[in-house]
Amino acid sequence: MSKWYPKNGRVIFHVDMNSFYASVEMAYNPDLKGKAVAIAGNPGERKGIIVTSSYEARKKGVKTTMPLWEAKKLCPELLVMRPNFDRYRTASRQMFKILSDVTSFIQPVSIDEGYMDITDCEQLGSPLEIAENIQNRIKEELDLPCSIGIAPNKFLAKMASDMKKPMGITVLRKRDLADKLWPLAVKEMYGIGEKTADKLNKLNIHTIKDLVDTDTYQLKRVLGINGERLQNRAKGLDTSPVDPDAVHEFKSIGSSETLPHDTTDELEIRKLFVHLTRNVVRRMRRKQAVGRGIQIMIKYHDHKTITRSRKLSDYMENEEDILAVSLDLFDKHWNQQPVRLLGVTVQDVAEKKDVAKQLDLFTYEKEAGKEKLYQTIDKLTEKYGKNPFMKLGANEEDDQPRTSFQKDFLNDFKKHDE
Repeated sequence: MSKWYPKNGRVIFHVDMNSFYASVEMAYNPDLKGKAVAIAGNPGERKGIIVTSSYEARKKGVKTTMPLWEAKKLCPELLVMRPNFDRYRTASRQMFKILSDVTSFIQPVSIDEGYMDITDCEQLGSPLEIAENIQNRIKEELDLPCSIGIAPNKFLAKMASDMKKPMGITVLRKRDLADKLWPLAVKEMYGIGEKTADKLNKLNIHTIKDLVDTDTYQLKRVLGINGERLQNRAKGLDTSPVDPDAVHEFKSIGSSETLPHDTTDELEIRKLFVHLTRNVVRRMRRKQAVGRGIQIMIKYHDHKTITRSRKLSDYMENEEDILAVSLDLFDKHWNQQPVRLLGVTVQDVAEKKDVAKQLDLFTYEKEAGKEKLYQTIDKLTEKYGKNPFMKLGANEEDDQPRTSFQKDFLNDFKKHDE
């Protein structure tokens, strides 16, 4: 059995639920099985966008983020449902509970996927046997399909889980890269979006093998340090650990919404800013968080999108303050063209308890007793400025989230994991 578990290496799983929202609805209502099903954010309006769809719908060309009208044109029989987030949360918690029966080294990355490090699970069988057991349990107990990638690191495990869907189990070893990974188009590589793929294509990099063979200096010149990182991953190199504590981290909290129609009506625009700001503040309260930066996003009628941000001198959590900065940014950067979508994001986010720990340093002068601590206080004062931790009172409000459900799920997972 030990041949499956390298002495100096790792065995990593990436568990990826297949068409998760749609699959949960099918498990809840078996009459939907075998039908073209889609979950859409708002089925009754133009802004309705496909969140996910069943494989039957995908065969007709229905894709995530596709406008609802376009999806129905491709698939007239499409059954469209509103998302039921409570139902998805419950299913996700049950899925992660099954994973936790195998190992405590689990890193959720969204509501429907996560990494597992099973390097020390030799007593449970071979990696393939463990993966089959997980897949079967999720299917039998929850009636949900999943795919699992097995590899020596997180990147390769992620790539492997995408290679066979639904209900696939794929092993991707470093010796398999030339046959299984490198022939793929570079745009199919995890971590490479459309814009990066376009930049790589202009360098005549079309496959992952091309990325491996390209001069590193040229990649760094075009993509910065990310170019070298992508090349290393293409070579099968990834040292990032499966970190159960990563679920505790969040850097920004945002909310965006498409208007029912393109508009230049300032009253309508400002009402939406109020709505978005309240969404953000609600989520900040749930996370007991504060932030030091504000960013707005404006998408125009022609789909041109801009983002503008401002760094703040103090931590901020108050709705009126965030709204004031957001509106000021909009007033300064709006080109008077019809607006299609708006977004508000609080950046450089920190948990209040962590900020409070820093604040405590300023109140312990009587007990300091040592010059080094005084120096630390001086450095923090210089770095954060006078009274940088204003308005840190706790708020126990626990409203349900209205946006960014995937990110909110991670916060909930953290709570249930404690």
